[in-house]
Amino acid sequence: LSDFDTEGAWKMEADGSIGLYPREGEKGWSRYGSYLWLKKPYKDFILDLEFKLPPKGNSGIYFRCKDKVDPTARGIELKILDSHNKKGKLGHHDGGGIIRTSGPSKNMNKPAGEWNRVIVNCKGTHLQVEMNGEKIQDLQLDQSAVKDRPLEGWIGLQDHGQPLWFRNIKIKEQ
Repeated sequence: LSDFDTEGAWKMEADGSIGLYPREGEKGWSRYGSYLWLKKPYKDFILDLEFKLPPKGNSGIYFRCKDKVDPTARGIELKILDSHNKKGKLGHHDGGGIIRTSGPSKNMNKPAGEWNRVIVNCKGTHLQVEMNGEKIQDLQLDQSAVKDRPLEGWIGLQDHGQPLWFRNIKIKEQ
């Protein structure tokens, strides 16, 4: 956790993963200081990590956030949601979606309680996302609903007031 800033209830697990255990009364997503923020901003990067959600779990991966106080309005969010059993077309609020922009091309979410691997590749205005070995996003950000977002900013893991776990977090600048 030494590479992150947070006011949240994140803890190192015995297996090396990072778990979130919300404190009494903590719920919702707007406690931005409780997110797990990398200490420096990134421009072009590859972020590779695994996450695990409980049933009905909800979180997100934020990147290129200009403002940690309102990352939803001033950054980009990759939605993490227990969407494994969802049938039909996926929207931007489903697991693998880019909020306010596009749903994933296919549902690659594993069942709740299983580890999912996500690779976010951001270079210039090109964003690609892989989940569990399949490409689910391939966007030109400057031609999307988030075209006004910065090309450099902080990366954060969302505290949505629900338990969840991350592990094997790796980032490489490009």
